[in-house]
Amino acid sequence: MTWEEIAKKYPDQWVGLSDVEHEPDNSSTIKSAIVKYIGKSKKELTLAQIKSKGKILARYTNPNKLFQLGALG
Repeated sequence: MTWEEIAKKYPDQWVGLSDVEHEPDNSSTIKSAIVKYIGKSKKELTLAQIKSKGKILARYTNPNKLFQLGALG
């Protein structure tokens, strides 16, 4: 899914992503990813990210594109 599709389908919540593809000109911008976890807290996803040794990326979705303080990147 594209980041826009993810944000629209799972608005205003933390998601755990795998197989993340970043925009070529901006490594912090997600082009597409597979949604692996939904409905989990930031703490749970942080632990999943650590246990996966970086294979899971935790991000907060916000369809209004407002910056979320504390987002992991």
